[in-house]
Amino acid sequence: MQDLSLQKTVLLIGASRGLGFAMVEEYLKRGWRVIASGREGSTEKLLQLAKTSHGALEVETVDITIPEQVAALHGRVEGRRLDVLFVNAGVKNDDRETIADVSTEEFVRVMVTNSLSPMRVIEVFQDLVQPTGTIGVMSSGQGSLTNNDNGNYEVYRGSKAALNMFMRSFAARHRNDTKTFLLMAPGWVRTDMGGPEARLSIEESIPNLLSTIEAYEGRSGLHYLDYLGRVVPW
Repeated sequence: MQDLSLQKTVLLIGASRGLGFAMVEEYLKRGWRVIASGREGSTEKLLQLAKTSHGALEVETVDITIPEQVAALHGRVEGRRLDVLFVNAGVKNDDRETIADVSTEEFVRVMVTNSLSPMRVIEVFQDLVQPTGTIGVMSSGQGSLTNNDNGNYEVYRGSKAALNMFMRSFAARHRNDTKTFLLMAPGWVRTDMGGPEARLSIEESIPNLLSTIEAYEGRSGLHYLDYLGRVVPW
């Protein structure tokens, strides 16, 4: 039986489906205590999983685009100490839309959800992360300026590139922090968001992604990595 005093804790934001839910399942397999969140009305799968987790999974509700909900969640978990804080929440617009024809409202929705809101979560929750812990956020290889040689998905790409820049600024402001900061690119994965044509299965991406996160424990500074631990060019 695992010594609960040695059990590590992860807070996963945006974990009700797809990659986030798969991360919950994988962390539970590895013996972690998991606090997982989804938006209101989206947590049914998490609640079902919690019933069979023997108390290892706690389910919370938060919409990260609403600062009051983020602050309220912080208040509910304030006494906890986290080994990993990971923000996975994200959306995309219609793949066919370019910057030339996307509506202002849709552009703002994608940027607020993918770029601004994850950083607000990190700013609010960083104090709960252990000095040797990890703060990670789900980026994308599509956030790489270097790798953009086809121009597709440009609004989504822009939101992830902005996220990368904001995380780099955060790391610069916390250059003396001993925590590890990670921007993770999971690869193109077959989920509702990734679509059926994607190259990778969840089983090929997420266990490797978690192993990469664990391998970088204690390596302070900011790292932009893919699911296999390869450095992604900015």
